[in-house]
Amino acid sequence: MSGTLYGIGLGPGDPELMTLKAHRLISNADVVAYPALIGGKSFARSIAAEALKDGVREIVIEVPMQVERAPAQAAYDLGAAAIADVLATGQDVVLLCEGDPLFYGSFMYIQARMADRFAVVVVPGVNSVNASAAMAALPLVARNEVLNVLPGPMESVEMTARIEVADAVAIMKVGRHLAKIRSVLDELGLVDRAIYVERATLSDQKVMPLVDAPDAAPYFSMILVTKGADPWL
Repeated sequence: MSGTLYGIGLGPGDPELMTLKAHRLISNADVVAYPALIGGKSFARSIAAEALKDGVREIVIEVPMQVERAPAQAAYDLGAAAIADVLATGQDVVLLCEGDPLFYGSFMYIQARMADRFAVVVVPGVNSVNASAAMAALPLVARNEVLNVLPGPMESVEMTARIEVADAVAIMKVGRHLAKIRSVLDELGLVDRAIYVERATLSDQKVMPLVDAPDAAPYFSMILVTKGADPWL
């Protein structure tokens, strides 16, 4: 019998936002895997650190953060191979994923390499859109309103078109794209209706109107835009 791969959503950063199921599986795991920047620490591991038991075996999947897709795909190949070696012995592997595993998550790339050979179970987590809205106390959509979730790297023309047809927008992965996003929202007359959220749920989080946001933003930042009621009463 082969082992099972568990893709565990950890939530946006606050360890208390892990589900009970996620915590149970992590605390009982003999083998855990997680992504990390090359030569850097793993955000996913830091969220789950207190739940890991002594002596747990750890598989680090070092993923380069660059525009080219090939290096990251090669990293997922290596990670999947290491996990497969463990699963083939009959042991389960818990793969730690910040946010939700299937919402802009790296887990999906490992899943695609494993699902035809091993059992895969996905445990959902609180995603960053919900977390950011909660930290800003900002209702996003109601009744028949439409929410568009956009990645920050999207080209300005397409971003403009998608914002125009939505009732509310969550723009993720802001980072180095902040100036472009701010320009798009300014042209649409929506800057005053935008809220900037940085590192939602963490001790150093920032929540403020976009007009007051810093010029530089980290990768884990988001802009929420609503067109209905006042975005921040």
